[in-house]
Amino acid sequence: MRFSTRCLAPVLAAFLLLTSSAFAFDSPLSDQAVREAYFLGQRRDESMANILNKYTRLLSPPDSGPQIFSVTFLTPFALVVQQSSQHVNYSAQQAEKDHHADDEIVAITIQILLTQSYGAFITRPTGPRSGSPIGIQLRNPDFWKDFNYSVFDDEKEFKVDSPAGEPTYRCDGDGGCNLTGATVHFQLPAKLFVSGDATVEIDPKVADPTFVDFDLASLR
Repeated sequence: MRFSTRCLAPVLAAFLLLTSSAFAFDSPLSDQAVREAYFLGQRRDESMANILNKYTRLLSPPDSGPQIFSVTFLTPFALVVQQSSQHVNYSAQQAEKDHHADDEIVAITIQILLTQSYGAFITRPTGPRSGSPIGIQLRNPDFWKDFNYSVFDDEKEFKVDSPAGEPTYRCDGDGGCNLTGATVHFQLPAKLFVSGDATVEIDPKVADPTFVDFDLASLR
């Protein structure tokens, strides 16, 4: 029995669509993908912002403990968009030169906010004896270093041992500044992610951990 190629074409297209949706984002990026990301970044308009917003998850405040306000998971494509948007007098040819397909990464950024139950001040006894007066001290601005951070690709876990980060402050007109939270950054090789899903875990140790899921198949 002979089968028409016209009949096979829709079947093949459907198969490719299903299989492609089962994998993670594009990596390594083709030259064409780099150029597309470059031109998108050069727009610096609402369309670019809408694309990049898809890579960020916003979370609600917890019942207690610090608030994980947002988690951003930037793929290699999103990173080229971001880099292009931050440069003036930047060409598509230069974007292609700056991109290194063999060393593609994902960049993860976590915004942490202090809360009423996990604030800028800590109450502690002033002495080792029971019944010692309670004193107040400022929270260490590097509090975020005490958290545990992990990223999962399906069931495979990647622990993050030395993330970068910095505290965030709110300052008034009189020159006083109060600690409000922290921003944490880390990177992982893009080749680690082979499934269609990734989960970022943030464990403050003093409260329940937060898990943030990303559908990588829906990201470029």
